[in-house]
Amino acid sequence: MPFANLKVPADTLTPESKKKLIDAVTDAYADVYGERARATTLVLVDEVPDGGWGVGGNILTAEMLGRS
Repeated sequence: MPFANLKVPADTLTPESKKKLIDAVTDAYADVYGERARATTLVLVDEVPDGGWGVGGNILTAEMLGRS
């Protein structure tokens, strides 16, 4: 079963944009593994709250990501 776990900043996706993202990832797996993979592809979208990101030991905030 193909599995994708996507981490995105919280409150940056609408329900419609989440659906579009999930569809695109599912399509990508089906392109690689064939249509047989579509029915079993699992895409999990985790929304990470502000301050829950870190790069190089530095905590990233919404302000640093250009969202405020």
